[in-house]
Amino acid sequence: MLLPWGFSAAAQEESDINMEEYLFGHISDAYEWHIATWKGEEILIPLPCIVFSDGVKVFSSSKLEHGATYEGLRIAPRGEAHEGKIVRVSDGSRPFDISITKNVLGLIFDSILLIVLILLCSRWYRRHDVLKEAPGGIAGLLEPVIVMIEQDVIKDAVGPEYRKYSPYLLTAFFFILINNLMGIFPFFPGGANITGNIAVTLVLALFTFFMVNLFGNKHYWKDILWPDVPLFLKAIPIMPVIEIIGMFTKPFSLMIRLFANMLAGHIMLLSTIAVIFLTAKMGPVLNGSLSFVSVLFGIFLDCLELLVAFIQAYVFTMLSSVFIGLAHQHSEKETN
Repeated sequence: MLLPWGFSAAAQEESDINMEEYLFGHISDAYEWHIATWKGEEILIPLPCIVFSDGVKVFSSSKLEHGATYEGLRIAPRGEAHEGKIVRVSDGSRPFDISITKNVLGLIFDSILLIVLILLCSRWYRRHDVLKEAPGGIAGLLEPVIVMIEQDVIKDAVGPEYRKYSPYLLTAFFFILINNLMGIFPFFPGGANITGNIAVTLVLALFTFFMVNLFGNKHYWKDILWPDVPLFLKAIPIMPVIEIIGMFTKPFSLMIRLFANMLAGHIMLLSTIAVIFLTAKMGPVLNGSLSFVSVLFGIFLDCLELLVAFIQAYVFTMLSSVFIGLAHQHSEKETN
């Protein structure tokens, strides 16, 4: 029997599922890509491990399966420090690790997919006259979304200089959207929890942070370092400290919002599917009825996740646009 999402045959027979291991085993990163379990055999795609420990070591993750050691390295088991990561056998410390993990491979695949979609869209515009022919295919699918995001979100929030920031903001929108959608798709090459990984959302938030603060105008920095408040508040200085803290809380909110929403969605969907196996010992009537409800609720959550995938990409782009726009406001004297 084919069992998805990391269930083992033994776990199904015993109906004794470790929910913590099941949930976090799916949403966390790994050195192999679990496809399914077929007749008690796990179908895995081993991924390349690249580790700097007494020289560069490149090997397949299959050499570290089931607690095995290889050239003084092993994967730290549950409960140990650096759980699930490659560590040295001698002292349990972590070497410098740039392995191609599940999330990295998913990120590479989704990035290539995004590039292909954009190039196909660009190819249509190079070969057709848009004044005489309406876009079709990939171009017809992407153009309304691009126009909506640029005209209704980026232009309104950033202001007259919006064209300088449109490439970054549109790239961020489609990058997040594609990774969100591929994370919902349960079969290879989908299912990687990329936007539910806080390291990925941190990097995205840092990009916005640098776009805001490196390209902010003098009025933006004046409002932070010397705001228009009573002199005693400048002298203490309370307001500059609050404004500087605000510089960092904005990207922090971007990071946490995207990470938490996508992670929660994955956990809810996985928990719903787990009901089918958790009730296996309760008899065919109860198990069958709860399985039916679980499948229906799972379909509903999948549809909801499609909506959330778009909303989270939209919200990240909108807030990034707002933050960039605030960094390019002019004082009332300059506008007059």
